Amino acid sequence: MSGFVEKPQPVQVPGLIHLHTGKVRDLYRNDAGELVMVASDRTSAFDWVLPTVIPDKGRILTQLSLWWFDRLADLVPNHVLSTEVPAGAPADWAGRTLVCRSLEMLPVECVARGYLTGSGLLEYDQHRTVCGIALPEGLVDGSELPAPIFTPALKAEVGEHDENVPYEEIARRVGADTAAQLRQTTLAVYGRARDIARDRGIILADTKFEFGLADGELVIGDEVLTPDSSRFWPADDWEPGRPQHSFDKQFIRDWLASSASGWDRHSEQPPPALPEEIIAQSRAKYVEAYERLTGQNWA
Repeated sequence: MSGFVEKPQPVQVPGLIHLHTGKVRDLYRNDAGELVMVASDRTSAFDWVLPTVIPDKGRILTQLSLWWFDRLADLVPNHVLSTEVPAGAPADWAGRTLVCRSLEMLPVECVARGYLTGSGLLEYDQHRTVCGIALPEGLVDGSELPAPIFTPALKAEVGEHDENVPYEEIARRVGADTAAQLRQTTLAVYGRARDIARDRGIILADTKFEFGLADGELVIGDEVLTPDSSRFWPADDWEPGRPQHSFDKQFIRDWLASSASGWDRHSEQPPPALPEEIIAQSRAKYVEAYERLTGQNWA
């Protein structure tokens, strides 16, 4: 059992139809048929959406995605039309709202990995493969791969794990041509972002993208290259053979998994609220990632 500890009630805004409440984002449709995405301050861990928010998180994710979209535009178009807050929306929507093209979303989490960790490490330890891709002997947690690999997953509902699958399964579901385009574009975007991050002293270990089609054209959607969808590691602290320090919600995972939380992640009980120091540390990591990547101060 997992999902929302307490699912929030969507904000009602004149002229907007609420479509979906996700782990982080609320999705609406406006009168023009465009999608309105609002990034909340919600956070998730261990397949649970937690009862505690991280202040400014939604704005940081939105502004960082916009920064990346600008730097990827020559590789793949994105879904953003504007950042204008709809009339009648709460003032809190400023800085966290994207008005987007409605896409025919593809049912694939497009994951690129340049380093071995997470679910990829678990599979490697058992089979010396990741998503069926054979890898050399001797790799450990945090090892750089010989070359980046495309390791897709099938999207899951909130509270369920995405399912890593071989490339052939994606080709079967979306067609060989589209699958090939997804792989090529995912690896191209990862390569661009990896080089930009490296210049700023950050390792982009892996990341995931979502794509859709607009008039047959592949378009990148959702968010891109934020600490919620990517593993960013400080390059000066990288040490293969152990879990790496990261610019993400690892503080939250570590606390929830510790005896201090009093929570058993394998039980059916929802996780507890986060203490103030964990909230502050997590927010600081999101801010640090934004500032180091963009070179801009977070106001």
